[in-house]
Amino acid sequence: MSAKTNAKKEQAPCPYAKKCGGCQLMNMTYPEQLSWKTARCIRLLGRFCRVEEITGMQNPVHYRNKVQAAFQLTRSGKIVSGVYQSGTHNVVNVNSCLTEDKKADEITVYIRSLLPRFKILPYNEDSRAGFLRHVLVRRGFSTGEIMVVFVGANPRFPMKNRITDALVEKFPEITTVVFNINPHKTSMVLGERSEVLYGRGYIEDTLCGCTFRISPSSFYQINPVQTEILYNTAISFANLGKDSTVIDAYCGTGTIGIAAARHAGSVTGVELNGDAVKDAVFNAKRNKIENIAFVKADAGEFMLEAARQGEKADVVFMDPPRAGSDKKFLSSLVTLAPQTVVYISCNPETLARDLAFLTKNGYKVRKIQPVDMFPFTNHIECVTLLTRK
Repeated sequence: MSAKTNAKKEQAPCPYAKKCGGCQLMNMTYPEQLSWKTARCIRLLGRFCRVEEITGMQNPVHYRNKVQAAFQLTRSGKIVSGVYQSGTHNVVNVNSCLTEDKKADEITVYIRSLLPRFKILPYNEDSRAGFLRHVLVRRGFSTGEIMVVFVGANPRFPMKNRITDALVEKFPEITTVVFNINPHKTSMVLGERSEVLYGRGYIEDTLCGCTFRISPSSFYQINPVQTEILYNTAISFANLGKDSTVIDAYCGTGTIGIAAARHAGSVTGVELNGDAVKDAVFNAKRNKIENIAFVKADAGEFMLEAARQGEKADVVFMDPPRAGSDKKFLSSLVTLAPQTVVYISCNPETLARDLAFLTKNGYKVRKIQPVDMFPFTNHIECVTLLTRK
């Protein structure tokens, strides 16, 4: 859907918008948001090539299938749960968020109501008293499977079995419950240790015709509807053939590489996070994809070594974090010199910086397609096709 067709003209206003600050474009209608995002991409990226209109959502609400709720005890002794107010550590009490999965919000609100019954207090970062830090809910969009993760400040989770029983009885669609321990003073939600309280400890979802395991800490795009559009656009830009050799840099749990492998000769996924590599290997086996291999390594160093060994790659997919790529990685990409680069970016500003480097070093930008992954926020994803001049 383009910015000009079929978009809903108005959305119900969000009662938390002024306090929360998470949705920067809440004051715009959805068509206005799409126009604003397209214009921003043209302003930042239009000098490289024509920028297409952003691909929006048919129904741009309740799209987040991963919900993280923080818990806090107010001065009056009331337990609240929701999101941190922008720029603070004050929790805005949220019952239903316009962008979050409805069932996930219902589960979080029910857990909040259970805490007084079982005499469990939220964790206080300053006094280090209390127990519950966060609740994480993840739902498989196509499978309907639901994971609930309790994040506690210490290993002693009182009444954990009774709470789990009450939760599953209320929401039988929950397929697994996990207890994660995070004793550190950190902004990170999850700690390193987990205990499965119910079910398998993970859920599965289907994306681009492939099935993926989602563990508590797995990276998995939170808007599966738009992710399919994003990944299918990237794969179509790559114009893969049965003899194509592909490197999936920053491969994470292997989602793009596994989806692309069905159209390519061979794929190598490169990822520095060892846990993500384990998930990627499992996901490839789960989908019976045999023409893909995963390497635990820095992607830039891997490509430099491949160039030294005289190896070639026809296509490189790169999907870096918001900070974009560093010059070391981009230089190694230029040294390896693949004919085609497909850059998936979640930040048009760092994309513009990286494209400036690549176009000065032998590449030409051919296509830029923005995709609206996060309606009501100012975040923009772009798929960019580059080829060697």
